[in-house]
Amino acid sequence: MSRAMTFLIAGAGSLGFFILGLPLPFLLGPMSACLIAALAGMQLKGAGQFGLFMRTFLGVAVGSSITPELLGRMPEIASSLAFVPLFIATIAVVGYPLLRHVFGFDPVTSWYSAMPGGLQDMLVFGEEAGGDPRALSLIHATRVVVLVSCAPVLMQYVWGLDLSVAPGQPMSAISPAQIAIMVAAGLFGWKFFERIGLFGASILGPMIVTTALSLAGVIETRPPAEIIQAAQFFIGIAVGVKYVGITSREIRVNVFAGVLYSVLLGAISFGFFILITRLELAPSLDALLAFLPGGQAEMVVIAIIAGSDLAYVVTHHILRIVIVVLFAPVIGRKFPGR
Repeated sequence: MSRAMTFLIAGAGSLGFFILGLPLPFLLGPMSACLIAALAGMQLKGAGQFGLFMRTFLGVAVGSSITPELLGRMPEIASSLAFVPLFIATIAVVGYPLLRHVFGFDPVTSWYSAMPGGLQDMLVFGEEAGGDPRALSLIHATRVVVLVSCAPVLMQYVWGLDLSVAPGQPMSAISPAQIAIMVAAGLFGWKFFERIGLFGASILGPMIVTTALSLAGVIETRPPAEIIQAAQFFIGIAVGVKYVGITSREIRVNVFAGVLYSVLLGAISFGFFILITRLELAPSLDALLAFLPGGQAEMVVIAIIAGSDLAYVVTHHILRIVIVVLFAPVIGRKFPGR
């Protein structure tokens, strides 16, 4: 199937969500439509390198939000960051036994499936250690689908947020020079940091470069709303196409394991959300988004649209992924592969 047909299906999903008034139509619409099409047996194709390029604008959006005033708040954020290692340890203690002893996955697959890191990082580490790459991919993709789908519903009906608003200024309100600088910063940051091996380079690289430009006063605004919406569209496609070629057995075992694991993750996240808000370390919405381990790109999108404190939310997700990437392979070496 051509990419054009995949984009058509994704566009229909966005339109359907928009007409029905469902939250995040540019993200959840394509994701849901591509997921349904993949489960129906359609051979969809992701957007490839262009999809990764569109992710760079999320890094640019975060970096352009980091100002000297926000840096001054880092000591305040640090008290909440101290709970991230405990958060990861709790997930490991609950997730590994579930996947290993309840669903019967081999030790390596169970370990890397339970780790709340980036999907691509855990897939690479797990496959190299002898795990099942298909199970790893489906469990992590299901984690992203479940958590990213539930978060907007909570935000809309519990916090009463309007998630249909534009995630920024229109393109017509931003100077072409600013847009050109942001595009260049995103592209350079992605490719440079990808070359030196930074995890999540398509987001973190542009974020680093744009932060420097924002602090220097070169970049003065976030990317236009139209570009952020386009980035959502391609992220939704990327998640949905993970289910292409899925079998009935994989649905019964891998996807069901991912769903149950996601429910437990949600419960753990809720516990830390209560703890952080009771200690008054962050507003409730920021705490929810910081301790909900959906995909990095997806959570950045939701934080931008919700008007959340990007510095707080993104710092927690970066620390979570750094800890997992550094320590998961060290512990994972102790487990035998398939």
